[in-house]
Amino acid sequence: MLSQTAKQELLNISRKTLEEFVENRQIPEVQVENISLHEPRGVFVTLRVKDQLRGCLGLMIAEDPLWQVVQTQTVAAAVSDPRFESVQPSELPDVEIEISVLSPLKKIDFWKEIKLGQHGVLIKRGPHSGVFLPQVAAETDWDLETFLQNLCSHKAGLPPDSYKDPMTEIFVFTVEKITG
Repeated sequence: MLSQTAKQELLNISRKTLEEFVENRQIPEVQVENISLHEPRGVFVTLRVKDQLRGCLGLMIAEDPLWQVVQTQTVAAAVSDPRFESVQPSELPDVEIEISVLSPLKKIDFWKEIKLGQHGVLIKRGPHSGVFLPQVAAETDWDLETFLQNLCSHKAGLPPDSYKDPMTEIFVFTVEKITG
């Protein structure tokens, strides 16, 4: 668990990075105070404007320090999400940032072990993979099977019932959600 101070520092790093990159195409240098932000952690950064998704990208497993992954994924969410045009300077005052810091992945043997709304899920078979953060369940109001069918078909490019196939690997994780 990150302290409130560490969470606020991450949000400040993300906001500063977003503004500096969108306005000047540069990633700012930052001084990182909190020691817990130097540990490698997977992260997703979600950007919203007026409650509408504007970009969301992340890294499941990281080798770099958490603060640095937040910087790279903030930039990626702002300019590299293929679903959206790049964030424009005029949008910056309205951008809400959500940072999801991931726990380590845990492989499960049976899909019914997933706790909807608590677990994020990574599904993988061969070269195909897809991920949903835990908050997707709350945002969509799907039941577990609908959640997994959408993950397989829309995110992983697999048949909707692939989660029942023993050749499909299923991993769960939790997130610490930071918003601001």
